[in-house]
Amino acid sequence: MIPEFAIMGHPNEGKSSVLSTLAEDDSVRISDTPGETRECRTFPVVIDSREVLRFTDTPGFQNPGRVLVELRRMVETESDPLAAFRTFAQEIPELHDDRELLAPVSAGAGIIYVVDGSRPVRRVDRTEMEILRLTGKPRMAIINCKDGVTEYLEGWKLEFRKNFNSSRIFNAHRASWAERISLLEALKSIDQDWQPALGEVVKAFRRDWAERNEQSAAIIVELLSTCLRLEVSGKILEENRLESTRKKLLEKYGRKLTAEEHLAQSRLRALYKHNIFNYQLPPHSLLHSDILDERNWELLGLSKSQLMLTGALGGAAAGLGLDAMTLGSSFGLFATVGGLLGGIGAIWGSENLAGQKKILGIPLPSLASEQLQIGPVKEINLLFILLNRALLYYRHIINWAHGRRDYEKMQENGADENFTRDWGKERMSVCRDFFAAHGGSEQKLKDAEEKMRRLLVKALTEIGDQ
Repeated sequence: MIPEFAIMGHPNEGKSSVLSTLAEDDSVRISDTPGETRECRTFPVVIDSREVLRFTDTPGFQNPGRVLVELRRMVETESDPLAAFRTFAQEIPELHDDRELLAPVSAGAGIIYVVDGSRPVRRVDRTEMEILRLTGKPRMAIINCKDGVTEYLEGWKLEFRKNFNSSRIFNAHRASWAERISLLEALKSIDQDWQPALGEVVKAFRRDWAERNEQSAAIIVELLSTCLRLEVSGKILEENRLESTRKKLLEKYGRKLTAEEHLAQSRLRALYKHNIFNYQLPPHSLLHSDILDERNWELLGLSKSQLMLTGALGGAAAGLGLDAMTLGSSFGLFATVGGLLGGIGAIWGSENLAGQKKILGIPLPSLASEQLQIGPVKEINLLFILLNRALLYYRHIINWAHGRRDYEKMQENGADENFTRDWGKERMSVCRDFFAAHGGSEQKLKDAEEKMRRLLVKALTEIGDQ
């Protein structure tokens, strides 16, 4: 049997936000108008084309006092008091919502009761809790602290201990994937009979997340490879038009980079089931800026030590080739000198050639040349700009709860960050080999892409665990 939970509570307490976040479904209607939900609606959670769990949105309690009176009476006289109450309320219009909200519970669903923890416990809340206790169904209470107010938490916890199998604090607007998994783990404890089924649900969620990280890594690798191979060219029609031609080509190059990035971002959004709101980012995020904007190069590019390291790795690789040709008689001299010269060259080049023109490998043709080409990129820094922007977008996507709708107030989940700034030699070597492989054989590139994909899976997992 597929586990089902009815999301219940007083109107406008955050039920729909909790459901949207748990089900990863941003199509759930969320409104500030009390009583907006009038009918039950079920949202299946599907993994690998198989439904593993379902949540049902319910109307809020409308007449809890009367419901409690009738339900207490039926508990004493009826073998199935919930079914008896629903039959009784069928012809009473003012009990429509109360009858509807108990339908999934009557059919066997567990209960997730949602309250707004930013306010004190009221008498009507205690009435609702007593109704749910009388159902005899497995039940968990969730304190949805929408505004971060904590002064009333102890009062809520005290009431929950009397009426529920378990309770959790869960901010539906800020919940990360790890917090959703933690909540599902807690649901296993509300009834021993439910533990095996919910245990399988949690395993399915974890497998699904790992698979999505694999797919995310593949999307990012594809983005990087496409951008590193990208090139644009144009004719210089007149001698005095060299600079204007270069400027136009650079703008065209930037637009193509942005288009590829947006395509990858749309694929990531779809992968993590963000289907309604597009390109909603914090107002001051670097992701709003053009990829070729100077701030990206300053904040997301390589540090001097990393430039030294990547240059040394590249020089050492070339030197190792020379050592092989001398059958080892050089005693590693070429590799040592090559690494040293590569590192110095990377630092000197980044500081002394003209900014983006050097970074992008833009040629400086003679006035007699008729053709100007930008790309494929010749300097590794662009790889890290694109990579850090992709990791930043990934973090934003996985931490944006599906129940959140306050896009106009949104802030970044963590500041803009250079994720690769602290990467060590092993990871930098993978990146350097990946970059260099774009000028090599197809098999060499395929091998380098696979190593890069494995590296990114680790990096994405680390970001998700933060």
